[in-house]
Amino acid sequence: MPNLVIHPRARTEGDGIWFLRPPGFISLPLDSLSAEPASRKTEALRDAMEPLLATAPDEPTRQRFAADLLFAERLFATLRTDGTVHCSLGLHRNDTGSGEAGMLLSLFTVTWVNTAWAPRGVTAARAVTAGEGHAHLEYAEMPCGPASFSESVRTPRADSGIPQMPLLQFHAHLPHPDGTSLALLTLSTTATAHRDTFRGLLRQIAELVSFDDPFAAGSQG
Repeated sequence: MPNLVIHPRARTEGDGIWFLRPPGFISLPLDSLSAEPASRKTEALRDAMEPLLATAPDEPTRQRFAADLLFAERLFATLRTDGTVHCSLGLHRNDTGSGEAGMLLSLFTVTWVNTAWAPRGVTAARAVTAGEGHAHLEYAEMPCGPASFSESVRTPRADSGIPQMPLLQFHAHLPHPDGTSLALLTLSTTATAHRDTFRGLLRQIAELVSFDDPFAAGSQG
């Protein structure tokens, strides 16, 4: 099963999440993203990116990939919050002939958010109405249960090391069946001219989320 991601604590009752990443995303080790540049943990990050760098047809392209990785590291450092358990770098070819040239960059994260107990539909609704600056609010029934979607635009801090350009974020709020936690899926990109594309990508990921172990039946056989 390609690109299957299993949360490290997925076997723990009440804490599992499974999802599929669309093509173009590479999982990044969280510890390496926040490690010092000269530390051993950065080796894991280099190992994760080696397959991508190896696909570069020439040295200029390889350098652009490396620059994208540096941007992703700085972006993750700005966006990471308590409860973030997954991060993927998305590199997508821009073949529309408009907007940014070359590759489009995105960052996909999964964050657990603790919530007061409530029916899942109520939690999904509260997640978007309580957030400031959220637009394009939508409530939907996903295969994993009720969910809400929203979008926001933010500008990185001047001291973040990230170019001062609008950062478009798409959010999927998926309440866990335990009633006391919520999986927040966020796709962030500076490619604001491709809003519909990235909105569709996050929706695709959310539709394939499961809070039930997809291997349970097979493991019992």
